[in-house]
Order: sequence, then C-alpha cells, then structure tokens
Amino acid sequence: MPPTSAQSAGSARFLEGGGETGALIRAHDWASTAIGPLETWPQSLRTAAGLLLESPVPMVMLWGQDGIMIYNDAYSRFAGARHPRLLGSKVREGWPEVADFNDHVMKVGLAGGTLSYRDQELMLVRNGVPEQVWMNLDYSPVRDESGDPGGVIAIVVETTDRVRSDRRIAAEQGRQRQLFGQMPGFICVLSGPRHVYEYVNDAYHKISGRRTGLIGRTVREVLPELEGQGYFELLDQVYTSGKRVVTRAMELRLQGSDQVQYIDFVYEPIRDESGEVSGIFVAGFEVTEAHRANAALRKSQARLLELNADLERQVIQRTQARGLTWQVSPDLLGALNSEGYFETSNPAWRTVLGWSEDEVASMSIFEMLHPEDVERTRAGFELTQKGQPAIRFPNRYRCKDGSYRWISWVGVPEDGMVYCSGRDITEEKAAEADLASAQEALRQSQKMEAIGQLTGGIAHDFNNLLHGISGSLELLEKRIAQGRLGGVERYIAAAQGSARRAAALTQRLLAFSRRQTLDPKSTDINRLIGGMEDLIRRTVGPGNTVEVVGAGGIWITKIDQSQLESALLNLCINARDAMPKGGRITIETANKWLDERAAREREVPPGQYVSLCVTDTGTGMTPDVIAHAFDPFFTTKPLGQGTGLGLSMIHGFVRQSGGQVRIYSEVGKGTTMCLYLPRFVGGKDDADLPGLSSVADLGHGETVVVIDDDVTVRMLIVEVLEEAGYVVIQAADGPTGLKILQSDARIDLLVTDVGLPGGMNGRQLADTARTARPDLKVLFVTGFAENAAVGNGLLEPGMQVITKPFVMAALGNKVREMIDG
Repeated sequence: MPPTSAQSAGSARFLEGGGETGALIRAHDWASTAIGPLETWPQSLRTAAGLLLESPVPMVMLWGQDGIMIYNDAYSRFAGARHPRLLGSKVREGWPEVADFNDHVMKVGLAGGTLSYRDQELMLVRNGVPEQVWMNLDYSPVRDESGDPGGVIAIVVETTDRVRSDRRIAAEQGRQRQLFGQMPGFICVLSGPRHVYEYVNDAYHKISGRRTGLIGRTVREVLPELEGQGYFELLDQVYTSGKRVVTRAMELRLQGSDQVQYIDFVYEPIRDESGEVSGIFVAGFEVTEAHRANAALRKSQARLLELNADLERQVIQRTQARGLTWQVSPDLLGALNSEGYFETSNPAWRTVLGWSEDEVASMSIFEMLHPEDVERTRAGFELTQKGQPAIRFPNRYRCKDGSYRWISWVGVPEDGMVYCSGRDITEEKAAEADLASAQEALRQSQKMEAIGQLTGGIAHDFNNLLHGISGSLELLEKRIAQGRLGGVERYIAAAQGSARRAAALTQRLLAFSRRQTLDPKSTDINRLIGGMEDLIRRTVGPGNTVEVVGAGGIWITKIDQSQLESALLNLCINARDAMPKGGRITIETANKWLDERAAREREVPPGQYVSLCVTDTGTGMTPDVIAHAFDPFFTTKPLGQGTGLGLSMIHGFVRQSGGQVRIYSEVGKGTTMCLYLPRFVGGKDDADLPGLSSVADLGHGETVVVIDDDVTVRMLIVEVLEEAGYVVIQAADGPTGLKILQSDARIDLLVTDVGLPGGMNGRQLADTARTARPDLKVLFVTGFAENAAVGNGLLEPGMQVITKPFVMAALGNKVREMIDG
C-alpha cells in the first residue's frame, strides 16, 4: 500500500535516531496503519522490530497472516525504487512477481517452521525493469504473546554479483577446457605434493590409456607402470624446486601399449597467491612417430652406405677382371644407332629385363621406356647425336613381365653409334624412396610437435588477453546501463590495451610461421639503425656499451622497416640479457657476396646480400641451445621473463623476406646474431623511412568504396571515413563491389578486405577493376596472413596493405595519404 502522510513524515525519522525506543517509534510510524498503535504491539514484535531496524544486514519482518512488511535501512537499499512504498504493505502486494514464493514462506513460518535458501534465483522488479537476482534467504517465525507464530522475520543477503562472477569464471573455465580439449597435445593439471589430478583433456586420456577415473586420484595411483621410469621423480623435482622443466623424447612404457612411447613434456609449476608452489601444469606431445622416423632415416642411410660399398666392390672386381667378356657382364651393354634401336645387346638384357637380343633389336628404346621418362630421354638422346656423351643418365625400362627397373646409363657417341653401358639401380632408387618417405614422416612429426608446442604456449596468453577485453567491455556495459559514466575511460583503455597485445602476439605467431603480411620498402639499414640508436641505448641501459659500425656504401635492401626495427631491438634486448654484469653490444652492417659454397652453408641462393649483425660479450650459447633457438616458445630466460617467440619471429620474418639468420656463439665469450638480407637494386625510398606520423587532413568529398563481409568492421570503417568527410559506397562481397567499380561513378580509392565471399578475393577484385580503371588506387585490409592473395608482398604501384587490427586514426591517415599520393 502507498505510505500515508504519517508514514511519509516518519520516513525522515527512519534514517535517524538510535536505540530501542527510537527504533520502535520509527517502526510504528511506518507500520501503525497496518498493524495498529505502538502500544498494542506484542513485546515479541517490539523486540524483533528493534533488532532488525538496528541491524546492518538486510532484514524484513512479515507480520500477521498478510505479512505486513517492516524492514531496516539495509533492506531499503535492496528494495531499490520500491522503497518506501513497501513499508507497511502486504508482502504479496509488495512483491507480486514472487507472490507464490512468499505464500510458501508465510505458510511454513506461521506454522512454526524455518526455511533457508542459498543462491536462490528470483526475478524481481526493483527499478522499473525485471532483473534476475540471486539471494541467500533465512526465514524464522516470530511468536506473539500467546506463544504462537505471529509473523516471520527474514534475513536477505543478495549474492547476485558473486553468482554472476562464479558463472563467468565457470564459463571461462569451460571455454578453456574446450580449448584444451581440442588441442592436439595432451594437458593435465596436478595439485599438491602428491600430484592429484584436477583436470585432464581428451588427448591425455588417450595417451594414458585411461578413459575415466582420473580426477581426484594421484598420478602414482593411475599410472603405477611408470614407477622406475623417471616420471614421478621429475614431478617431485618440479614441485620441490619450483622450476620449469622441459624434456624431449622421454622414453616411457604405458599400460596397454606393447611398444615404448616417446613423449616431449613441459612441466610448469603453478603458484598460489603467496607465491608457493601448489601444483604442476603438464603439457606435452607424443613424438613416437618422429623417433621412429629418425630411426628409419638412420637405417636408410646405413643401407645406402652398404649399397655404395657394394658398388665400389663391384667396380674393383671389374677393374681386376678386365679380361671378362661381353657375355658375362652384369651391366646392359649395346650399340645404339641414330634411329634409337640397339643393333647389339649382351645377355645381361635377358638377365635384368627378360628381353632376348632379337627382341631388343626389334624395339625402339622409346617403346621400352616408362611413359614419364620418354620426353626427358629423347632430349638426352638428341644430345648424344650431337656428340655429347651421356653420364649417369637414369630412366626406367620395361621388363618383359610388365614391371619397370631403373637403369643408369653411360653413353659414348662414336662413328654414328652410341656405345652404352647401363647399370641396374632399382635397389638404390628404392632406398632413396624409403629415405624420402622417412624424411617426410620426420618433417610431419616435427610439424605436429611444433603445433603442440604452439597451442600449449598461446592458450594461456590468449585466454588472459580475451578475458581482459571481455571483462572490460562487460564492466563498461554495466556502468553505461547504470548511467555511471565517470571513470569508464579505464575500462576502455584496458580493453584497447589487451587488444593491442593480442594483435602483437598474433603478429609474432605469423612471423614465426612466415605468413605475416609484410610491407617491404627499399631501405638504407645504416639510416634505420641511426634512427634507433638512442632508443637502443636507453633500452639496454647505462651498464652496457653500444657500438655501431656501419659499412660505407651500404647496399639497399627491400624490407619491412617496422619488422626490421622490431627484430633489431629484440636482438639487442637478448644481448643485454646475456650480459647480466654488463658488457659491449656491437651493431655492424656490411655488404656480402655469397658464392655457391657460402650460400649453400646459409641455405640461400648465391648473390649479393646486406648483413646486419649484433654481437655481445655475454654468456654465449651451447650447441643444444643454438639448435633450438628458433623453436617457438623456447627460451633460456627465467619463468615470466621471456615468451620464447622473439627469435622464431625474427627467423620467420627474415626467411619470408628472402634472407637468412645465422648464430655464431662460444660459451663464455659471447654471441653474434647475423641477418642476411637480399640486396635490392634501386633507390632508397626516403619518404617511407619510419618516423612520427601526423594526423592527416580530413576528406573533401572524395569517393571511397569499402568492401568487407564483416558487418562490424565495415560499419566502423564507413563511419570513420564518413565522419572524416568522405563519400562512402559500401558492399559486402566481391561481385557486388565489382558492379560498383564497373559503373560510371567517381571513385578515388578502393578499400577492400582480402578474404571475401562470392568466389572473388580482394586482389582478384582489384585486378579486375583495374582493367576498366587502370589508375584505381587500392588499399587492402587483411586480418591474417593472406600474402598469396595480395601478391606475397609484391604489390603493384598504387596498392598498399593495412593489417587488422589497426587504429582507426591510422586508417584515416592511410586513406588521405593514398588519395593525395
């Protein structure tokens, strides 16, 4: 019921005064109309009302059969906009949306019973709109003068924020479990010094051979067969020392497996709030196939060595028995005429291929060849007709039974004939095929191993970053809904910061995989280093001396300048970290001619290169560290001080740019990291050297076509450009965009996503549009490594790339720059 004038007047005193008398007066002011004069209240009601009015905990009295509501200040805040109308009202009328629930409460309470609910979910209308809430509720009867229950007192503690937080955490844990469950590598989380399973993914179930019953049990209970194999000892070591341990190709024999398994492990200590080790995160990948492939590779190499030794013995025997006749030679011998027929052939033809001398003479060599070898052999045969001998020329000859054997030929032209000797090398070819298969299996296993390492490494980082973004946006949404706009900038900044870090991690991963979108420009690396020298000196600190030795007349290289800057800074930071007591860092450039031998050693084509080397006087690297230096997430730095992506990023970026990275190191003396970058014959692009960007001028009515299938991205780009003063025409796919571009409309710039639906990607769209608009300027927007689609970094004039995610101001600057260019 609405408050009376007496209740309204009393509301001012509701928040004033103190003590039992004051509490009773306030309670009477609010409820006298419904319950009666104060002096008629039973002592039990007076006592209960006094206690609840003074309590800091939200409490409400539901008096009589109708549950007349008397409550305290804390409950008034819980009631929201329904206060003060609730005071003195019947509970069914005060909270009609939960009338059935309160009817049950009154029925039990007035019968002398108690009720208790934890995280009870209800739908309440407190501020004009329905809202889902959760509460802890405790109900007890209040007895009247006769000793019978005269009302019910309720303690109301809202738990909505905690429940929602718990559910968010549970959902995040669910997403994390789903992510972990989809990983190709296995994962488990162990707690306590006894290593009790808290979580395992499907891959762990599979590799352990146990499908159920792991959670809550110790590793020793679940995997007793590992006793004495070193696994339990490693877990104890990690838990006791608190240090991360990585093992490669650990040999284990698990229950249910009749063969030894080889497994790569990462053991990461988990620490509690106090910094103490509370468990271990175990991740790994089975590399049994890689181990077997290595064994097969070694076996094939041994087989090849054995075959080579056998061939050498045969040569020695033939040399010692030069008197042996045509009849007993194991090699195919014969005289080949200019028409491609063997006029003579020895008995070895029948032994090796099954053909008699007459049958050999009746067929052209091209009739006996494998179809795939005909054209190549014909070209070789024509060279012999011009007097050029054939040496170790392999091809496949058909046997009489229809099979084929590999023959390696030596042919010497003389007097219009080619005198030939052919050796059966079928076994050697089979060995080579086995070797190639083993090498391919090894590469595939190593690839899967790298994927396992990558997925294990990025899951934690991306979960944190996504939580930073989603959490900030959720809080921002809540603040805006409540109209509390003060201080929301910190949530925006937190979300943007997480987004930038996620973008940086993505770029590092793409660089490692050599699939990032590069923007190569002709560059004078001496000038680039000069622009970074102050930054490098500040970064490495005063305890280290930095010396720059730039070669005179340095050649130009075509490189992504921002990536090279990042690589150089990363190398200098690594050099600094390798010299904990300080030392000297030397940055040196040079022009390099790499001949066949030097190029082969560096695994690059011969030619001219620009070298950029960073040398330190630090601890140096062991051969094992050098071998793994470019592996993803491999680091020798303490836990938390390195991601293990730096060198792999540099290696991927340089290799993608046509160059190479080499490490020269000696333990205790220092390390030199050298980047070899291909020389670019052309002038340096001074305008494109890195520098501070300025805010571009606004548009002046120029027309920009924006094509992107992502509705949100397209909306943001269109809004930014329209606010900047451009006329924007938009489309969601390639065919629709092409119709716009083929119209007579004025178009000053095309901004297009690279990956588009409709059977036409962004590069194909731009190329097609340029047939009618040859001067069309194109800005490609790419969210991942679509190098092949945009031309692998070799864009035509008037084409540029911007990589998502980007700052919207950067987009405006790029558009202005391209239109004015």
